[in-house]
Amino acid sequence: MKRALSVFFKGAGMGAADAVPGVSGGTIAFVTGIYEELIESIKRFGPSAIGVWREQGFKALWQHLNLAFLLPLVAGIFASLISVAHLVTWLMEAQPLLLNAFFFGLVVCSGVVVARRITTFRMSYLVWLALGLVLASKLPSLLPAATDASWVLVVGGAIAISAMLLPGVSGSFLLLTMGLYGTVMTGIKSFDLQLIMLFGSGCAIGLFTFSRLLSWLFRHHHTATLMLLTGFILGSLPVLWPWRTITDYRLGPKGEQVPLDYHFMMPDTYTSVTGEPAQLWAALALMLAGVLLVWFAGERSGPDDDSSNSRKEQEHA
Repeated sequence: MKRALSVFFKGAGMGAADAVPGVSGGTIAFVTGIYEELIESIKRFGPSAIGVWREQGFKALWQHLNLAFLLPLVAGIFASLISVAHLVTWLMEAQPLLLNAFFFGLVVCSGVVVARRITTFRMSYLVWLALGLVLASKLPSLLPAATDASWVLVVGGAIAISAMLLPGVSGSFLLLTMGLYGTVMTGIKSFDLQLIMLFGSGCAIGLFTFSRLLSWLFRHHHTATLMLLTGFILGSLPVLWPWRTITDYRLGPKGEQVPLDYHFMMPDTYTSVTGEPAQLWAALALMLAGVLLVWFAGERSGPDDDSSNSRKEQEHA
């Protein structure tokens, strides 16, 4: 019961993070020590699960799918999406600067926590780090704008859930870039079953395919994959910098602004340019709160159980 409750609250943290453009639920999963277990558990859904059920029964299937872990995690994610996410989306409108400051501190420390789990180093790993940085910054601009077609919701779901599995890559931000964020969040809040089914089918497709790729990378290139994820995390930081203005955007299908580029400023410059208060001390305090929250969560959780793969990996120079 204690384990299930702990996993539930970690899932709630993932759900709250996934609601914010610029923050990834995968980052929360990594910092709280459940990331690789999550990837491995998702990967087990498939034909092999049917074989286990037929040959050994439901109890063996429960263990094979690690449902004692997945069910409370998913329950926490959904509980957060229909409760905490409402608060987070309200704060995005009421106090975006302070909310970004908190998540900026959270993501900065997340990058440090992930980097500390890298126990071996080769110069070639820097290529993976650079690749993560570039992909995190360039991926949103490569995505197409949304249309009113139903299939776009399916594609958007597949892209968003795949991004959410990557620490540092925000599925919500990619939805925002595609012009789907408002549509999806409104549909979830209003329980639009048609939208939820279309978006959910895309999520299922992305979840079961991308998890297999990540699992393979962890098994065969564990340290290089950690470097790639560190790059993803650090590459997401500009999107969360509190003192910025939009310099380039496109209009979504409902006329909303979809940001493509920003002008980043120091707090004093931000005030002189925008006329808005920089809220410096409050922002710094929330940054520190985000750092401390992740640091202590990372210290208490430790690495994933599956991190033993790092001792068995087959790294290539």
